[in-house]
Amino acid sequence: MDISALSNVTSAYIKNAAEQNPQLTTEDRGFESVLKSAMDMVNEASDLQNQAEEATMQFALGYATNTHDLNDIQTRADIALNYTTAVRDRMLEAYKEIMNMQI
Repeated sequence: MDISALSNVTSAYIKNAAEQNPQLTTEDRGFESVLKSAMDMVNEASDLQNQAEEATMQFALGYATNTHDLNDIQTRADIALNYTTAVRDRMLEAYKEIMNMQI
């Protein structure tokens, strides 16, 4: 593996590449953005739960026969729900810890 092309990589090059990357942001990560992200996660988990319920009904009625797709949709919904619950629990822990701080 030839890595000689990496000799010209400098901090200015890395900074320029980071500035051009749309996924990297330098905006403030305050409570509002954390709360918005959590609410988006709740909405996504709700949508996945609705899709799983619809797929289960379709399978029960005989409109869908592929059990692999049904299992995949249900697994994604379960993972999203578990992740959302874990984030909620952590946020509640952090809130309780902040409320117990003495000023």
